[in-house]
Amino acid sequence: MAKGEQRDQEFFITDKALLVEHSEYFRALFQSGMKESMQDEIQIRDLSAMGFLLMLRVLAGERPVLTCEENLKAVECAAFLQVKTMTKYLINSINSDNCIVLYQAAAMFGLQDLFHSAALYIRDGYSDLEEYLDCLSADLLDYVDSLLPSTFVAVGAHTPTFEFLQDLSRTICYLDEDDNTWKTLSCLPLTASTFLAGMATLDNKIYIVGGVRGASKQIVDISFCYDVDANSWREFPSPQQLRYDLTLTGHEGYLYAIGGEFEKTLLKSVEKYNVSSNTWTFVADLPQPTAGAPCAQTMGRIFVCLWKPLDTTIIYEYEIQKDEWLPISALKRPQSYGHCMVAHRDNLYIIRNGPSDDFLRCAIDCFNLTSGQWTALPGQYVNSKGALFTAVIRGDTVYTVNRMLTLLYSIEGTTWRFKKEKSGFPRSGSLQTFLLRFPKRDHSIAS
Repeated sequence: MAKGEQRDQEFFITDKALLVEHSEYFRALFQSGMKESMQDEIQIRDLSAMGFLLMLRVLAGERPVLTCEENLKAVECAAFLQVKTMTKYLINSINSDNCIVLYQAAAMFGLQDLFHSAALYIRDGYSDLEEYLDCLSADLLDYVDSLLPSTFVAVGAHTPTFEFLQDLSRTICYLDEDDNTWKTLSCLPLTASTFLAGMATLDNKIYIVGGVRGASKQIVDISFCYDVDANSWREFPSPQQLRYDLTLTGHEGYLYAIGGEFEKTLLKSVEKYNVSSNTWTFVADLPQPTAGAPCAQTMGRIFVCLWKPLDTTIIYEYEIQKDEWLPISALKRPQSYGHCMVAHRDNLYIIRNGPSDDFLRCAIDCFNLTSGQWTALPGQYVNSKGALFTAVIRGDTVYTVNRMLTLLYSIEGTTWRFKKEKSGFPRSGSLQTFLLRFPKRDHSIAS
């Protein structure tokens, strides 16, 4: 049993093993041989009971939405008791409402990972947050200014080519928002395919898995990684089960290759790639075979959309610790087939064609993870040439793109409001889009 500080005089009955597992403070205490390590009751001074209770809730698997005061107490507790799980929870909960408070609190209590993550969030949303940054000290502002903002990146669908038939369009491009032009970041390796490939970013690198060449859809059996910091490509092993039209997502040091096709057969197998050990292993299968499933991450959680039976969209969460896919909710309505899913805070946005088979307009449905409720965003959204099927979110801003234009929306309450228009991607065809951080170099304009 651990007792709260003198100020609160609150008592908590807790599991000793849980504290030892998650807290460096308690691990050191109980292994020290000191008299406190043998006692049934421990008094913790100079730590708020509120923060301790929040920690227990997070360790129990709860996902509390914290107030400003609770965020402060939670940071204090995570730092004092050295609870990495709590720190990770706070990092995953950073948003435009709490980023400044978390940044200041992390600086005060020395939580470096949270400090850096909050600073990155502020850097990305600087223009929207600027009027609220007066409360930050000069050194905190300087640190934010020293960071690179994330940049909107896109790549088209390309098949492998021969060196003597160099295709100058086989490039990864980015939007220079200051110049309102698309510029070339890097050329794809000659043997790389982005057509029906899984692509994802992890630790500021782009990963390409699968893809096909030729009308027979011969699978490219080499995977590729682009390190934007080093401006270099390397090869890495492909999944044990070759696949194309898969979904690839990166999460905490792992890539997940989800579903896809092999020899015109849909797959339900899932593999994860350990970046550190350079190895693939199978994890829990999907509930049903699928290819090209939309996937999104938010608050440290992974979600996919599957469709079966007809007119039904089912959201599943991959529970990493338990290695299982859990159904979260289902949406039943005509043309509920979702083409894209993006996440913002505790909301999942499912973008689908509609009404009927009108691919020039999109309907967007929102599922709130906290309330478990569905809502439909008001109005229809322009989807000329698939703009909304490649949406990504930075801060509170949605980026969508096609050949004609790049549209930015601001997420405000229950709707997406038009924010600004930028240049369209200079090439036709389907796109995959990401966010990356890199210094400005003398890049050529994409054409």
